[in-house]
Amino acid sequence: MSEILTKSRARNVFYGGSLVFAAIFVLMTIDSHRYIVASTETEKTPLTEQVVLGKHVWERNSCINCHTLHGEGAYFAPEVGNVMTRWGVLDDPEAAYQTLDGWMAAQPSGIEGRRQMPHFEITPEEMRGLAEFLRWADQMNTQSWPPNDAG
Repeated sequence: MSEILTKSRARNVFYGGSLVFAAIFVLMTIDSHRYIVASTETEKTPLTEQVVLGKHVWERNSCINCHTLHGEGAYFAPEVGNVMTRWGVLDDPEAAYQTLDGWMAAQPSGIEGRRQMPHFEITPEEMRGLAEFLRWADQMNTQSWPPNDAG
């Protein structure tokens, strides 16, 4: 047995295997990147400046600390990945903005025994961006996630 697997052969197997699996890793990374780009940016869901602004508003206000977006985030508050569909304003950017703006202006609601969302100082431009970000997120191919309409 010692004649079959010498030190040099073992070293060659190790280096050869490492190179093969490194190449597989690089190819899988490229494939994943292409899939993500293709599934998130289509003609139906272009990545516009308003969507980017909305993502920045989402991150700056740490919305993910309470809400989930496509199942990622905290489960303290409702899923917002399909909120525009639930509100019935997915196809109308102006209605999406007005609905989100009105809902955010009503926070905190002050209802006894209910969790309260804090009031954020968001400009109308930022609110439009947030509405566009949520519309964009709602139109992504999430492969049927979340499993129910309520998130």
